[in-house]
Amino acid sequence: MASVYGIGNPLIDCLCRVDDKELDRLSLNKGTMLLVDERKRQEILSHIRNLDTSYSCGGSCPNTMVTLRMLGIDTTLAGGIGSDEEGKIYRRRLAESGVNDELVSFDSPTGTSIILLTPDKERTMNTYLGANRLFDSSFVNDSSIENADMFYFTGYMWDTESQRRAVRHVLEIARKMNKTVAFDLADPFAVGRYREDFLSIIRDNADIVFANSEEARFLFDNYDAYECCRSMGKLCSIAIVKNGKHGSYISDNGVIKKIPLYGTTDPVDTTGAGDTYAAGFLFGYLSGYGTEKSGMIASYLAGEIIGQIGSQFSSGCIDEIKAGITDRFSL
Repeated sequence: MASVYGIGNPLIDCLCRVDDKELDRLSLNKGTMLLVDERKRQEILSHIRNLDTSYSCGGSCPNTMVTLRMLGIDTTLAGGIGSDEEGKIYRRRLAESGVNDELVSFDSPTGTSIILLTPDKERTMNTYLGANRLFDSSFVNDSSIENADMFYFTGYMWDTESQRRAVRHVLEIARKMNKTVAFDLADPFAVGRYREDFLSIIRDNADIVFANSEEARFLFDNYDAYECCRSMGKLCSIAIVKNGKHGSYISDNGVIKKIPLYGTTDPVDTTGAGDTYAAGFLFGYLSGYGTEKSGMIASYLAGEIIGQIGSQFSSGCIDEIKAGITDRFSL
């Protein structure tokens, strides 16, 4: 069985439906991911206290690791959680998913992502990192990456120096041992903050890179998703630019392929669409299906996840999802 080692931000997701006026009252920019402190976190939670809110275990890299595991890929998740009830719940949910647990407990609250979903299906994410900020290179289990086929991480790791050290440490091991490295830019504002660092990672360390059209625009100052894919494809072996309802582009060693959109064009909730796309592509890639078919699997899974509330498939529907992959793509 192929295996993937990931470092991410384990977060308790709080999903709440709001309208644009609520975002204005909270002085939030729609469609962005904002790092918030404890004061702002409490302000938002107080504001939505009487609104219908659902809770689940999430985080960008964790979502990808959980979905990959559901698809039959062995996955390991490293990161920081709190020694609190939320941290215990997170560990329990991770165990239920079958993902190998290399989380480290700290005397700090478990991270929280408050996701505000507007009627146009845009999600505005307000992330309190909490214990995630404390995860450092000293907590990395070197043997886990040595025994894995691939290392996966996202641009969110660059928001704390300690997590950067952890990622750099694993990248060094991966380079020495010729492991495949997959990198998801994750957020346009993260690209804006760390553009030069990300370009360096893509050029010097990454084999597979995921970006959506907005992240790619920030990276290359170009609104054309195809041209951004072409530019990124000059820096790494496999470059992927997701272009919303227009599908996606994949550059495979300079050869660009257009991947159609599968699933609904009227999403219920776009939370986790990119994480699920990454899981679908990596599943296909590690299963030896080639980049084009892997892209089709990714597009299909992303199309399925946006038809439901939440960023992960339920255990009850995963057999149907896998059957859909097999039947649709003749695997």
